[in-house]
Amino acid sequence: LWSIWMESTMKKSYKIDVDCANCALKMEDAAKKTEGVLDASVSFMTLKMKVEFAEGANPQEVMERVRENCKKAEADCEIFL
Repeated sequence: LWSIWMESTMKKSYKIDVDCANCALKMEDAAKKTEGVLDASVSFMTLKMKVEFAEGANPQEVMERVRENCKKAEADCEIFL
């Protein structure tokens, strides 16, 4: 059962650049609303975004959309893919 669960969800961590904790929250909200993302969390302290992808999602394609959505919510942010 454990191996089935591991295969069905994939988590990745990305380095980000953002100016304030409130902006990091905007990025987190934008990421969570992106198709292909099951869950996301942004840490302003560590400047990292953790993303859990939906089953069958292509992480690279999903992250391109996450970056676009984050830029709409907070223009002065960056996700290093």
